Amino acid sequence: MKARDLSLIILGVIIADQALKFYIKLHYFMGEEHIVMGSWFRLHFIENEGMAWGMKFGGDIGKIILTLFRLAAVVWGVFILKDFIAKKYHNGFIVCSGLIFAGALGNLIDSVFYGLIFDNSDPFMQNTAKLFPKGGGYASILHGKVVDMLYFPMISTHFPTWVPKLGGQEFNFFEPVFNLADAAISVGVISILVLQNVFFKKEVNTGSTTSTTGV
Repeated sequence: MKARDLSLIILGVIIADQALKFYIKLHYFMGEEHIVMGSWFRLHFIENEGMAWGMKFGGDIGKIILTLFRLAAVVWGVFILKDFIAKKYHNGFIVCSGLIFAGALGNLIDSVFYGLIFDNSDPFMQNTAKLFPKGGGYASILHGKVVDMLYFPMISTHFPTWVPKLGGQEFNFFEPVFNLADAAISVGVISILVLQNVFFKKEVNTGSTTSTTGV
């Protein structure tokens, strides 16, 4: 695979991810939800202040450390992808790695810049955010929040009463709210795990593991 082809894939993911995030920020107030299809596909606007699943790490200092770590990982990822291409790894593996890189970069953009270019969306005032507000953004550089909106509550039920501790409690599948960048990362990681026997082969004579080439 050529670097140009992989760059186009990464750019496509970034543009789609950021376009949807911009639309949600400018048209939805925090917590607003709309049904897209049936009752199982919805757009639900939330923001993630920290790591995956909404976890936080060490307040403001932790936020800066986390964002800088993401930045370092993305920079390192550029060299890793170049190495994969130079060594002619399997095209499918390179594409999956590119998806993971694109997802990480997409969320990094939120963390670095969104606090500067957007103001807050208040769920009580039900106001939508403004782009480049006169009074400045809601946070300084490196303190932006990651925008999430994809919600797939395909199953809504309750745990059976006989289940220890959880019996009778509400259960929703799939409950996490995520974005296209998260989806790209998940698709890339899961595909590599499931298709590792396709992406990599073992040489019978030497017993070493090498990457296959081609699609």
